[in-house]
Amino acid sequence: MNNERQYLVLLAPVVSEKSTMQTQAANQYAFRVARDATKAEIKSAVEKLFQVNVLSVQTLNYDGKPKRMGRQQGRRSAWKKAYVRLAQGNSIDFGIA
Repeated sequence: MNNERQYLVLLAPVVSEKSTMQTQAANQYAFRVARDATKAEIKSAVEKLFQVNVLSVQTLNYDGKPKRMGRQQGRRSAWKKAYVRLAQGNSIDFGIA
């Protein structure tokens, strides 16, 4: 994977109550990723950007939900989430206070 692609694969960390619990319990981090990203690309991007060892990657595809604003009907965008399990002793610091 080229250097530009690894910056396009990971879009943002998912910071929620569930992802925080997963980090503490299983050393597993959640990321919002590109919809066309594969597990191998996600693993490679996390290892290169954060200098950690990745054990496994699990992905989830979310469909966009239909939403209404008055009489206007729209749809939220579909997106993809990845759970990345790190090796023992590795961690990622996002710098969120």
